[in-house]
Amino acid sequence: MIHRLSQPAVLIRVCLLTAVCGLVAASSATATAAPQASRVLVQKTEGAFQLICNGQPMRIKGVGGDTYLPELAAAGGNTIRTWASDKLGPVLDEAERHGLKVCAGLWLGHQRHGFDYENPAAVQKQLKEKLAFVRQHRDHPALLMWGVGNEMEGEGNDPAVWKAVNEVAREIKRLDPNHPTMTVIAELGGGENKVAAIERFCPDIDIVGINSYGGVETVGARYLKAGGTRPFIITEHGPLGPWEVGATAWGSPEEWTSTAKGEFYAKGYRANAVKRSDACLGTFAFLWGHKQETTATWFGMLLPDGSRLAAAETMSTLWTGQPPANRCPQIQSLQVQPSGSLKPGTVVQATLSVSDPEDAKLEIDWVLRSDSGTIGAGGDPQESESVVKQAVVAQGAKATVTMPEGGGGYRLFAYVRDPDGSAAVANVTLHVAAPMKLDSVMPQAELPYVVYADGSPGSVYVPSGYMGNAAAVKMELASSDNPHSGSTCLQAEYNNAAAWGGVLWQSPAEDWDGLKPGGANLTGATHLEFYARGDVGGETVNFVIGVLDGNQPYRDTAKGELKNVRLTKKWTRYQLPLEGLDLRRIKTGFGWSLAGQGKAVRFYLDDIRYIKEK
Repeated sequence: MIHRLSQPAVLIRVCLLTAVCGLVAASSATATAAPQASRVLVQKTEGAFQLICNGQPMRIKGVGGDTYLPELAAAGGNTIRTWASDKLGPVLDEAERHGLKVCAGLWLGHQRHGFDYENPAAVQKQLKEKLAFVRQHRDHPALLMWGVGNEMEGEGNDPAVWKAVNEVAREIKRLDPNHPTMTVIAELGGGENKVAAIERFCPDIDIVGINSYGGVETVGARYLKAGGTRPFIITEHGPLGPWEVGATAWGSPEEWTSTAKGEFYAKGYRANAVKRSDACLGTFAFLWGHKQETTATWFGMLLPDGSRLAAAETMSTLWTGQPPANRCPQIQSLQVQPSGSLKPGTVVQATLSVSDPEDAKLEIDWVLRSDSGTIGAGGDPQESESVVKQAVVAQGAKATVTMPEGGGGYRLFAYVRDPDGSAAVANVTLHVAAPMKLDSVMPQAELPYVVYADGSPGSVYVPSGYMGNAAAVKMELASSDNPHSGSTCLQAEYNNAAAWGGVLWQSPAEDWDGLKPGGANLTGATHLEFYARGDVGGETVNFVIGVLDGNQPYRDTAKGELKNVRLTKKWTRYQLPLEGLDLRRIKTGFGWSLAGQGKAVRFYLDDIRYIKEK
């Protein structure tokens, strides 16, 4: 039915529209329009893939990390990559302020951390949590794409993992059709299984992200040869990893100078973003910032004070087509005499050969640190190495080092800075052949120190020490809807009526003999606190810390136990007193064990942490 307006009514309508338009115009003069959500798609034209962002072609010039964003933008970068989404809102806002886009990572559980992809309830809970982030941030103008998981595939042979990945991607597309999905794998696994699995099980993944270090020059070609039909991004590249280089006689990986690392960053970029440009959408260099991983400097493109290293200079040159006005100092060598394994008190002479492209006056700082030699897994957190004070006497590019009395590995670092914010760093490994002394353990950890809690940063401890009848022990993120806090807790099971079993949280993982450095210095903690409850009530469990209490080179300095704890169905707080104990190196941060109780036993754990009570 058509309703015809009379002339007065039409006049009133026109007047109202005019008034409204005038109000809108007036408000537009004083208010800025809200930024529009980004629209991103993957386009294939004549066999070549291209990322289209808001109607314009875009090649990713990216880094992993979310710090020093003004400096990244000034260097010519255009994108950052995150691994998890718990702080995504502020990161997106900061990126938008500096004209950067964000590949927003959605962290998926790892089987090696206890996540069970055969558990439908756990998988659905994970899906629900990730989609909540998508709903919250899908309209942000800085959002570029969604990164569905990072190295969650292990060897890549479990279809359950890939099906869960695709389910997340499929539901993202339903909620947010304006941003592509990408999943990120650790290299190709030495074969074609990961690529084939993605092709078979993940139709809703638009882009394949590949983390590659030593194999970065060939990984793009290998991906395509393995049958990859989708575009790819090198989601992490940098120097050779500590697992890929030569090692000393005492097992410490030998780190390149920052100058040599810069050259390898360029090789990774050129081999993929340039040579494979029809299929490669760009790269993310790792890491824009700094991180303790084997050493304090292995992967950082910047020093803790923000000084640029050669990796940052290299990527800026590749992104912009010209080197920055101020170049980094260049290290030719760092030599020590004598070298190798030494006696306590041996005096070592160190000589650094370094130059500066602008002939600037250089400042050189020398630091001797303990060296754990730890090669972590999957970027798991590590504690910083301790600084050995008053061991170095420096004179510019030369230094004299008096080796400590404590046995074990050490690294001598030379930090070089120019007046304009550019830097270089090198280190050399040394070893003292003597019994280890605890005055050289790592710095004191910040308290409270969380071993496990939902949504907390990872600790150095890994629940890797399955004991007793290990085949009957199972531990995973709980499908229960009743955690003590957050949305998850740990579900522990012993599926045998007799014998015994349990799990230890170790650092590093599976170091039963105390032959590897690790652990944390928890000095100052007064209690180990945790929450536990039984499935039906009446379950009896033992809880422990510090099981390496013999003559191991790297042993626990203290031990403690709560024996025969009888659980109830309600969450209960338990505390293991620590006052008076030597906590300078705790390698076994937590553990549980139980004897067979005539039937299978199930119980729950949550919020495990070392605390200091006032």
